Amino acid sequence: MFRTAARRLAVRAPVRAYTTSAKEGSVASSREFSKKEKAHEDQYARKHERELLEKLKKEIDAKKAELDELEKQHAEAAKAA
Repeated sequence: MFRTAARRLAVRAPVRAYTTSAKEGSVASSREFSKKEKAHEDQYARKHERELLEKLKKEIDAKKAELDELEKQHAEAAKAA
C-alpha cells in the first residue's frame, strides 16, 4: 500500500517552459498593444458617455415640455378663478 502511494508521488507532470523575452511573441505586453487597447477603451467610454448625454437631453426636453404644459394649465386655471 505504501509502495503504491510512494510511486504515485514520484511521478511528476511534464513542466512547460515559457519564454520571458519580449521579442518572442509577447504581443500583449508590448507598449504599442497596450496603447491601442487603451485607445479602444477610451473610444468606447466616450461613445457610452455620449449616448448617456443624449438620453439625458431627451429626458430634459420632455420634462421642459411637460412643465410648459403644466404652466399653461395653471395660467388658465388662475384666469378662470
